[in-house]
Amino acid sequence: MRPPTIRDVADRAGVSKSLVSLVLRGSDQVRPEKRDAVLRAARELGYRPNAAARSLSEQRTRTVGVLLNDLRNPWFVDLLDGLNSLLHANGLHMLLADARLNRRTGQDPADPLLDLRVDGLVVVGTLPDPAALGVVAERIPVVLAGSREKAPPGVDVVAGDDERGARLAAEHLIGLGHRRIAHIAGFGAVGELRRRSFEAAMRRHGLADQVVVEPSDMTEESGYRTTVRLLSRPEPPTAVFAVNDIAALGVLSAAAELGLRVPRDLSVVGYDNTSVARLRHVWLTTVDNTSHEVGRRAARCLLERFEGAEGEGRVHLAVPTLEIRGSTAPPL
Repeated sequence: MRPPTIRDVADRAGVSKSLVSLVLRGSDQVRPEKRDAVLRAARELGYRPNAAARSLSEQRTRTVGVLLNDLRNPWFVDLLDGLNSLLHANGLHMLLADARLNRRTGQDPADPLLDLRVDGLVVVGTLPDPAALGVVAERIPVVLAGSREKAPPGVDVVAGDDERGARLAAEHLIGLGHRRIAHIAGFGAVGELRRRSFEAAMRRHGLADQVVVEPSDMTEESGYRTTVRLLSRPEPPTAVFAVNDIAALGVLSAAAELGLRVPRDLSVVGYDNTSVARLRHVWLTTVDNTSHEVGRRAARCLLERFEGAEGEGRVHLAVPTLEIRGSTAPPL
């Protein structure tokens, strides 16, 4: 059997094809009883609009490409939820791509999404060369979400205030009485901002000579290896501030393996307030990076560009908060 067409829906509902088209586009110029009749006929026939044909007629696909730096990071979940909720409310759909996987295969990370003719692009996380997005931004609206890299002209940036967030973490540990505080740092602009803010907070409290910073690739394994090294020092830290929750999980694993109890023997602070940090057996003190709000703001920026907003790229910083749970306490 052939699939039902818009004419079939019109005949079943007893209306014209143009009125069916108005209903399917969500027009408010249709009387309620006519709209109900069209929607009922579409359901009974199992009619689904031809998205490809609509894209050709409207010169848009109603899709937004979302390019993730790494699908494995749970921090992206809340951000995507905030992003998708607003896009969906405006009749737009997300298409996801993994930048890490595309780079591994030698592809330009954004190419698969551009090939699908997305109407806009949201880049989530840190990319090696954000400047390359300048060419893309000349064709479609582009938003960087959760990244603090320097954006090309016309590209909006939406992220958390990393300097403020790292300061909250450092001040919390210092306020508890910790002096030997180590920071497991990350990479990119986000990692750099968090590291610098941590060091500045330590200096303000006269603890410059106690600053210990170890680099990491922001993974759990890296957090684990780095913590083993830190705790093997002659004067090990009494607290560790990790660049993200994933690295903080590695800190907790290393402490447990070495027979240390958290927070009695070692206090741990993460960053991002992911779902993992909220698990009862983890219960990690962490910086809430307002990722859901970052996602919604990124969607709002994209919608404004669709509506004709022009000009230089704007930077929107969401205000982080500290979630104090069970992984921090005063030192013994």
